[in-house]
Amino acid sequence: MASLVAKNTFPIIFLLLTVFSLSKAELHAHYYDQTCPQLEKIISETALGASIHDPKVPAHILRMFFHDCFLRGCDASILLDSTATNQAEKDGPPNISVRSFYVIDEAKAKLELACPGTVSCADILAILARDVVTMSGGPYWNVLKGRKDGRVSKASDTVNLPAPTSTVDQLVQSFAKRGLGVKDMVTLSGGHTLGFSHCSSFEARLHNFSSLHSIDPRLNTEFALDLRKKCPNPNNNKNAGQFLDSTASVFDNDYYKQLLAGKGVFSSDQSLVGDYRTRWIVEAFARDQSLFFKEFAASMLKVGNLRGFDNGEVRLNCRIVN
Repeated sequence: MASLVAKNTFPIIFLLLTVFSLSKAELHAHYYDQTCPQLEKIISETALGASIHDPKVPAHILRMFFHDCFLRGCDASILLDSTATNQAEKDGPPNISVRSFYVIDEAKAKLELACPGTVSCADILAILARDVVTMSGGPYWNVLKGRKDGRVSKASDTVNLPAPTSTVDQLVQSFAKRGLGVKDMVTLSGGHTLGFSHCSSFEARLHNFSSLHSIDPRLNTEFALDLRKKCPNPNNNKNAGQFLDSTASVFDNDYYKQLLAGKGVFSSDQSLVGDYRTRWIVEAFARDQSLFFKEFAASMLKVGNLRGFDNGEVRLNCRIVN
């Protein structure tokens, strides 16, 4: 997944360094009602302003949220900067292309003025992820709040993120380790309705794919030839790539329609059509956008509840521990 997926193509190692919990005990929708009642308004205004300035912000924020929660739980560890003695998650290979950290910085600065030392960076990111989906035409859900910010961030952990070359078996196993089912996996893959990928994440499908096929045979032929033009071999344009569906700035169900047409950009995405466990879900979401929206909101709540065992803190600056 681009929102989940790294740009790297190295094998996934499924040994997680953190034990996850789906406990909801400490999280609730009204956590800041008394201590920071203007929280949601400040964050939504920040998200809207940033998205108007840069239309790529929604995809960046959604991907950032996934990549944060999938490693140590939703603890804003992806926001920590590297130090002289530690390379942080944001500098791990899959996260080099994660962008728009300044949006979190801006929201945090405004909240520190409004309600100092109160709102965690992890909650800011979770609310922003919801807001960018909603403002792009997607569903709304009440974000549960009360997360704390982790103190540990290691680039080496990013090897545990699903890759764009993952098989369905690998994806199912990866999500299961986080308490998420097959339907959650297919649903959250729909986050690719927002987003863009550079050629490096899928060009292996376009040139010398196998001994029998130059191009991945699962790809729609016309679509594959178009991708080849955008991503020639050798490719000297490092900014070249492809939007992940045909309405990349709108949160809708077009991603699933594209998969059924053989136009999934990532191998991991296209594999969802070829497996009996996942194809029926793809077909259901392609038929019924409202069903996709309902399931996406539910799965995002599950992801947002992923917790590690670090008790954490409320960072005053999202880039450094207190």
